Amino acid sequence: MAECLLGKTLTELQQVAQSVGLQRFAGKQLAEWLYVRRVSSFDEMTNISLKGRETLRARYTIGRHAPVREAISEDGTRKYLFEINHKSLNYIESVYIPEDDRATLCVSSQAGCKMGCRFCMTGTLGFHGNLSAADILNQIFEIDQRAINNHQIPLTNLVLMGEGEPMDNLDEVLRALEIMTADYGCAWSPKRITVSTVGIPAMKRFLDESECHLAVSMHNPFPAERAQIMPAEKLFSITEVVALLRQYDWTHQRRVSFEYICWASSDSTSGQTVQANTTPRHAKELLRLLRGLPCRINLIRFHEGVDRAFPASDEQAMEWLRDYLTKNSLTTTIRRSRGEDILAACGMLVNALQTS
Repeated sequence: MAECLLGKTLTELQQVAQSVGLQRFAGKQLAEWLYVRRVSSFDEMTNISLKGRETLRARYTIGRHAPVREAISEDGTRKYLFEINHKSLNYIESVYIPEDDRATLCVSSQAGCKMGCRFCMTGTLGFHGNLSAADILNQIFEIDQRAINNHQIPLTNLVLMGEGEPMDNLDEVLRALEIMTADYGCAWSPKRITVSTVGIPAMKRFLDESECHLAVSMHNPFPAERAQIMPAEKLFSITEVVALLRQYDWTHQRRVSFEYICWASSDSTSGQTVQANTTPRHAKELLRLLRGLPCRINLIRFHEGVDRAFPASDEQAMEWLRDYLTKNSLTTTIRRSRGEDILAACGMLVNALQTS
């Protein structure tokens, strides 16, 4: 299979240019065609010589491919299914979320996920491979172009919160982020991009090498309780995560937030019972754990679908937790659920369009 140009950095494109007999400066021209003009064919690269284009075509592909399916929610959210080159899992999903004058794209970074969070439907897919920077960028470019073509809101923000753990595919994620934010690439401000993590040691490298926002999936402030639902807690505890975050400056434009899915106590007799995480005990521990750290907590309604041992919390409990934390100087919001009717909401990506 021919190597694709999408996902290559400026230095790599300069090397590509020289390898096909072009001058080194042609690498900058390739970057402009790929990342500024976002072409899908070599014929559009009109300032590259015909011979150069023919040689490029013989050795490389652009790397762009359209989604194969689309589902539209009653709230305007759109979910897209992309075909990828992983034999055991042939598809991944992305979610376009318009709101007022903004449009956010929820991007996948892996095919499936290996983190095994009990409450997450995506985790039931298992892990089937890392996406390349080209796979990541293709989601962004294709959906942005569709929005423009359909007179919808162009993308204003990105969240790497789709399938997979971004910090578990950090080389390719950082490569994609470089291209999105570099002057030779899309020149986006890193403040328009948020990357999520359950909290693994690789997040230190992300914090050192990127200026994008960070969102930590917490869901419970007590390590023992968190370990019951999130295996990653045993590798890198939430207390270690917060201790690491305290080493960085969050007082300027860069932000850190904590995602907190809310559920009630279960009455399961299977031995897999779950305790409510919106109690005064949890609220006080959240305040203790995060005291002095400039951050935000996003409360998320649980979308039942995989493990019925996780009943969704009621709105009253979520509102109490929000008001209590905010009153005690920990900024907390309840995040509005989007796209639940098409399995596009938080934790629901299971490539359902594949069989629809």
